Order: sequence, then structure tokens, then C-alpha cells
Amino acid sequence: MDIRTILQKHGFSFKKQFGQNFITDTNLLDSIAELAGIDENATVLEIGCGAGTLTRALAKRAGRVIAYEIDAKLQPVLAETLAGLDNVEVVFRDFAREDMAKLEEALPPYAVVANLPYYITTPLVTKFLDDAKKVLSLTVMVQDDVARRFCAQPGTADYGAITAAIARRADAKIVKLVPRRMFYPVPNVDSAVVQLNFVEGRIPVRDAKLYRATVRAAFLSRRKTLENNLMQAFQLPRERAQAVLQAAGVPEKARGETLSPEQLAKLADLLCDVQQTK
Repeated sequence: MDIRTILQKHGFSFKKQFGQNFITDTNLLDSIAELAGIDENATVLEIGCGAGTLTRALAKRAGRVIAYEIDAKLQPVLAETLAGLDNVEVVFRDFAREDMAKLEEALPPYAVVANLPYYITTPLVTKFLDDAKKVLSLTVMVQDDVARRFCAQPGTADYGAITAAIARRADAKIVKLVPRRMFYPVPNVDSAVVQLNFVEGRIPVRDAKLYRATVRAAFLSRRKTLENNLMQAFQLPRERAQAVLQAAGVPEKARGETLSPEQLAKLADLLCDVQQTK
């Protein structure tokens, strides 16, 4: 199947605003499906199915594939590339606008596998971290620098709020590096496949929203100490911020990027008590 010929046949033109860079190499596509651990019992959610190349690779293995695509101009292309696949449903909507609770009502536990549009990578991953209850894993193609941030260690330049948000719910690892020449059209950056395996209660917290707020506060300004960031984010007097840090076993002049997700969780739980007494 020559994807370029099919796209030209249907007069398709790439839209920069949708971040459209398609994978055509069948070996790479099959590798992604294999790395995701997809089998005949799996329900797979794909976001940004493009020309359907990864969709076909997933459909060969999965029991069911639900593929979202924002660009309705790809409808005739997908009708051809996915012809004969009775286990695929294509939904022409913006997944970012979907109500996760309503979506999951009709789904069993599922895996997400996708070549994510780069401009919405972090918001989409955050959507699953914050709202998804039935997701088992995310195996997603992202920019290589984003992949490093997802999997970074505390105290490194790549470690940030998204790293800590992921760590609360999932184990993250880079499973494949993908050079830019593997895409059509060729993007300006290399990519990587990152896998997030969700683990129930991986880092328990008393209040998930307060954990997110604590993480945001920790990385509010890398130039400021955690003490100052907490004071600003939670409207705390200095003495109260110092007391919370002392109770958490965090050095007074520590910066947010030096704390592990577990330390941030402990800090969030202590802040929960502070918020209740304000």
C-alpha cells in the first residue's frame, strides 16, 4: 500500500495546524503495535490516526480499534486504507474535547497507542492522567525532547511538572528511538516512542487535585526556592511554608526540581492539612 499515492489520488494536502506527519514504514508500525503489547483481547484507542497506517497495524492484532481523527478531509483516504477491517471504528472529532467519563462508560479497560500530533502531546497525556479511570497504558510517539521529560529523574534539566504528574500514576520508559526520516513529510525533530504503564496506587495521595497544585507550585519558578513558590501558590506566610517543608523533611532552601514525586506527594498531603485549617 503506497500511502503517498493514495494521498495524492484523493487530493489530500497536509495541514500544519494539525501537526500531520505520517509513518509509512510497515516494520516500524508493526514494531509499535508489538511494543504496546496488543493482542486479540485488547481494545485500543488511537488519537490522530492520519492516513490509517498505524491503525492497520493495530487492527491486525487487536480485538477492537477506536481511531480518532480531527481532519475530516482524510475520510476518503481512510475509507481506502482501512477497507475490509471490521474491527476498526473511525471517529472524526477532536479528542481533546471528548468527555472522558462519558467515553469510558462504553469501554472496557483499554490501551492508547498513537502517533500523537506534537502540538497537543502534553495536554492529551495530562487528560488521561487527570481524568481516565480505565486506561491501562499509553504507547505514544512524541518528540524526543518531550520523551526525555516524561521519563526524567529528579534534579536533571528535563525533570519537570509533567514528569511528576506521570510518576504518580504510571511507570514511564522510552521504548524506541525514531529518526525524523521515518515520517512523511519529514519533521524538523527526531522522535521517540514512550510507554506509560498505569499502576493502581503507584504513589498514593490524599487529594489528587492538591498533588497537581503542589507539583505546579514546585515548578512555578526554577529560580526560586520551593519555600517561596509555596508561599506564592498557596498564599502561605513564610513561617507556615517553612513548617510544612520541615515536616516533609525537605531542606529549607531546596528547589522544586530536586524533589522526587514521592516527596512531592508527602508535601501535598501535609498541605492538605494546611488548607483545611486556613
